[in-house]
Formats: sequence, structure tokens, C-alpha cells
Amino acid sequence: MSHFLLLLFLVTQIRPPTNVAAKDTPDDGGGSITVTWELSLDDGLLDFYEILRAEPGGDFIRVGLVGRGISGFIDDASQDGTEYRYKVASVRNDESAPSGESSIAVSSAQWFTKGYWNVLVGVLLFSFCVIGFIYSAKKGKPLFVRRIAGLQAVDEAVGRATEMGRPILFVPGTSYVDDVATIAALNILGEVAKKTAQYGTPLIVPNIDPIVYTVAREVVKESYTEVGRPDAFDPDSVYFVTDNQFAFAAAVDGVMLREKPATNFLMGYFQAESLILAETGAISGAVQIAGSDAVAQLPFFVTACDYTLIGEELYAASAYLSRQPLLLGALKGQDVAKIVIVGLLLLGTILALLTKWPVSGWFG
Repeated sequence: MSHFLLLLFLVTQIRPPTNVAAKDTPDDGGGSITVTWELSLDDGLLDFYEILRAEPGGDFIRVGLVGRGISGFIDDASQDGTEYRYKVASVRNDESAPSGESSIAVSSAQWFTKGYWNVLVGVLLFSFCVIGFIYSAKKGKPLFVRRIAGLQAVDEAVGRATEMGRPILFVPGTSYVDDVATIAALNILGEVAKKTAQYGTPLIVPNIDPIVYTVAREVVKESYTEVGRPDAFDPDSVYFVTDNQFAFAAAVDGVMLREKPATNFLMGYFQAESLILAETGAISGAVQIAGSDAVAQLPFFVTACDYTLIGEELYAASAYLSRQPLLLGALKGQDVAKIVIVGLLLLGTILALLTKWPVSGWFG
């Protein structure tokens, strides 16, 4: 009888995992420790593994569970700089068999993920390219930027408004100030405001967002100051209307029909109100220059406006109009980078089709 009980005890006793190791998770932003172990010899009989962690002077507490057959766990609830020790326990029913302690592990952040060396090379090449073009522009070397009809017409549109004695309407979109299209529109507004200040042409800038209004007001004020006409700036020319989409569209339509602006600039992100604004502007007889990165609204602008900036043309507008070396250099650097990327993709496609090289790893 005693032999039977001893055999039963040996059969039911589960064994713990072995060789538990803990180390800082490589190539991460910190706050993570990787725990590994060798599976228990009774792995097939277990319910799960329990991962236990202890801080200096503290008791072991459970920080995670993994199923049988799994020999690793990432503790992403650790704090950088804190020393941790780990145990892994085999668990079946109410029975637990903890392993020995691991060595001390401390998590920390790494500066660079080694698997993304190609990204680092790309960033460095792109940075040198942009810096080189900026340096060339500052030295006075002419940088070619393809002709954009809508931007070529800005001087003509402002001149037309000046000759007719009518104002210019500039709508910087219907989005928030953190939208890329809104930022691009405000950059264009600054260049247009400089021209209106030089020619003495009235400028009207209604806004749908209070923060955009505040920024737009300062942009226009700064533009008037840069050209030496701070006294010509009218604070009431830049104003907040409402944050309701269609109420704003109705208010701007009213400005178009009452003030009869000679030129309408519709720049930035627009939604369903785009056609309402563009059609009303066309009815009023104004020259309209629109620009947006909202793909769904571009057909309406193309149909109802005289000129339309499509997609990245909107982002390039500030460099195109101002010709500032910093902006031109960045623009040219981006263009060269796009050409290089397209060339690499074509080369990789050809090599992948014609050879057995592991090309996909180059772009991973």
C-alpha cells in the first residue's frame, strides 16, 4: 500500500520549468523585459505557466500567464532602471511548481532599432539632400520648380482685384489648425497678404475655427509688417464666423454676394460645403483659385473654379510663391527623394521577378 501511494505521488507531482532567464527587451523604447525558460518536462500535463516578478526587497507577485508549450513572456509593465527578478511556475489544477530565480534584469530604452538600418540610411540621405538644396538656394543657385498654373495666376488675380477696386476673399478651409492642409493654407495666406498690402487691396479672411482665426490674424498682421505697411492692416478683415459647417458656408456665400470680391481663394481642407462655396463664387463672377488635399472635394473645385491646386501642389505653394531658400530646398529635396524611392521600388520589382535575391528584406 505504501508503495502505491509513493507511485501515485510521483505521478501527480509536476515539475517546474528550468533555465529561467530575464533580459532587457532589445530594440524597444524601454519599460519591457523579456523572460524565457525551458519547458517543464510535464508540459503536456499543465494548465498554464505563471510568471512571477519581485522587486528588490519585495515578494514575488504574478505579472502574467501563458499557456503550455510557450517558453517566453514579455513583461511590458516594468519600469526603467528598476532591478527585477523572475520565477516561472508550472500550474496544474491547484498545484504550482515554481522555478528557481532568474538573474537580475533592468529595462532601458534603446536609441536605435537595429532591424531598421535601411530607414536610418534613407533618413540620412534625405537629410543631406535637403541640406544640400537649401545651401544651393542660399548661394543664389536657381532651383527649378515646375510651373503650377494656379500659383502663376496669383499675381494676376490680386492685380485684377486692385484694378477693379474690389476685395480679395481668402477662406483657409474648414478644418482645425493641426491639419496639414490648414497649415499650408495659412502659409499661402501670408504670401497673398503681402501682395494685398503692397497693392493696397482689401483682404477678407473669414474663419470657422477660433484657433485658426487667431493664427490667421497674426499671419496677416505679420505679412503687412514685413512689407512695411503695418498701418494698412485692418484687424476686422480677419474674423471668426461660426464653427457650424453649413452656417459658415452660408455666411461666406453672403460675403461673396454682398462684397463682390474680385478673387476668391479657397485653400485648405474642405468637406461637403466645397461645392456650395465654389458655385456661389462662380455666380458672383470672381476669379477662383482653390486648393485642397481632400480628394472627394477636388472634382467640385475643378468644375467650378478657374484654377485648382491638387494634393501636394497645395503643400508646395508657400515655397513656390515665397521662393525662400529654406522652403525651396526642402521642396527639391522631397522631389529627389520621391524619384529615388520610385527608382528603388522599380529596381526591386525587376530583381524580384528575374532573380532569387531576397529583395523584400531591403525595404522591410
